[in-house]
Amino acid sequence: MKVALIAPPYPLEEAPSPPLGICYAAAAFESAGAEVIILDYIVSQYTPEKLKKDIDAFKPDIVGGNSVTMNFPGAVDIICTAKEHNPSIITMMGGPHVSFDAEDTLTNYPGIDIIVIGEGEQTIKELLEVINDKSGWNTVKGIAYKDNGRIVKTEKRDFIQDIDTLPLPARHLLPMSRYQALGFPVSIITSRGCPNRCIFCQGRRMVGMKVRYRSVDLVLDEIEHLLSYGFTRINIADDFFTSNKKRVRKFCDEILKRKINFSWCAFARVDSVNTETLKVMIEAGCDTVSFGIESGNQEMLKRVKKGITLDQAREAVKCCKETGMKVFASFMVGLPGETMETMEDSRKFAEELDIEYGYHFLAPFPGTTLREELENYDIEILTNDWSQYDANKSIVKTSQLTPEEIDGFVNEFTEKQQKIWKETEKKFKEGNCSRHETLLILGYQRMDLIFQLLSKDIFEEYGTYQADNSSNNYVSGLIEKITGMIGNELKVMEMENSFVAETIKSLVDAGYIKHKVSGDMVSWYWTHNNKTTSFPELCCNEKNS
Repeated sequence: MKVALIAPPYPLEEAPSPPLGICYAAAAFESAGAEVIILDYIVSQYTPEKLKKDIDAFKPDIVGGNSVTMNFPGAVDIICTAKEHNPSIITMMGGPHVSFDAEDTLTNYPGIDIIVIGEGEQTIKELLEVINDKSGWNTVKGIAYKDNGRIVKTEKRDFIQDIDTLPLPARHLLPMSRYQALGFPVSIITSRGCPNRCIFCQGRRMVGMKVRYRSVDLVLDEIEHLLSYGFTRINIADDFFTSNKKRVRKFCDEILKRKINFSWCAFARVDSVNTETLKVMIEAGCDTVSFGIESGNQEMLKRVKKGITLDQAREAVKCCKETGMKVFASFMVGLPGETMETMEDSRKFAEELDIEYGYHFLAPFPGTTLREELENYDIEILTNDWSQYDANKSIVKTSQLTPEEIDGFVNEFTEKQQKIWKETEKKFKEGNCSRHETLLILGYQRMDLIFQLLSKDIFEEYGTYQADNSSNNYVSGLIEKITGMIGNELKVMEMENSFVAETIKSLVDAGYIKHKVSGDMVSWYWTHNNKTTSFPELCCNEKNS
């Protein structure tokens, strides 16, 4: 059985890193005996023609993918394009969006054959055993499909209790050097589950209210494996990493015991941290925690069942400042019953905390309490067009606020941030930036340039050309070619040619791009991965392997 999994495009603004969900799915398919590839269109260009070429080359029996609501329209279009290109392919999708919108997905997108609902690893294993016999699909828990025009949803699958039994994410199928070049942290999970009841979140329904923990030893083995690729920063993507302070200490103690040197960040709740825990995390390399505070109005927090108080938020931020932990807070606008006054409360509270913060537009995703019990809340959903669920504008209104008023509140904040950024850019051009500001500008320029090299397939399209073999300085030829594309194929901000040259040279020096010479032609290409040390491929622990 040959399986092609799709990693659909993801915007640069969302800090794309090696996709964790699709790698867990790939590992499950491999564990079940399938031959698997990941067609990664996050760090390469997607076109329907390219997809068809990739499919013709691999000839998969199954094409699958997952998505969140934000990139669902693009993801489902890719899967349906594969089905249209080769109707004999079995297509499937998983992930939070389709798990809670399975019926509509199957109805509106006939190119999708199967929806995998919730945690998919065990489902994938059982499904592969009967995949070619549709009459047996109804024996597999946790899927939905169409049978003679009728939608069938099989029995709900229980959550996997021992997540140490799962094979580790199949990151070896990703073009890891591309992600390394882009520079974002690589994500891992140390647990699954969230015991909280926020009405705007899918988390507890997707991964359960009971937190299931992975073995600390296995997590640290995985981190060492990732560091062997050359990554130096890890993002712990647990819904609630600090849910158990004793386990946090054990995790940090093991990092110190193994003398593993890396930086990391994590999500936390303001009611789950104290000075002691933060000190231990900092000692083990953590430098940033992110809090979802959501509102600066206590009644709003109660209404959305956030389960925290403003005083707890104040105390958590105080502890972070005392220990030197960097903190970021997110606030949500457009919550049920929101008024101009409650949004103003959030602004004042964020400024009182004196930390970095940002706003998110409420998006009532499928599977959230808010969407499923809409009649109980002062809110109206204005569209079910999933392409509008991209966090760029309000898609709800309340009895007291129009979407334009919600947009205006966030736009005012955004414009202030943009003004600060433009002033920093001006100072940079004048040579008056601080070291920190200079690093911010250069970091963004580098990221922007590299993302365009990746997402526009610049080396694939333009990286083969006649070379001057007399000098053997192929890097200078590449630099000349790339700098000549600025403003045309590469729509990047104004930057010095010397910076472009330095960036390209750094990619070559790191081994992320290499070249081969054939006659008088030179071809540049991205390497698949660039592991800095030899490290054995990891699987589940011995007792479960």
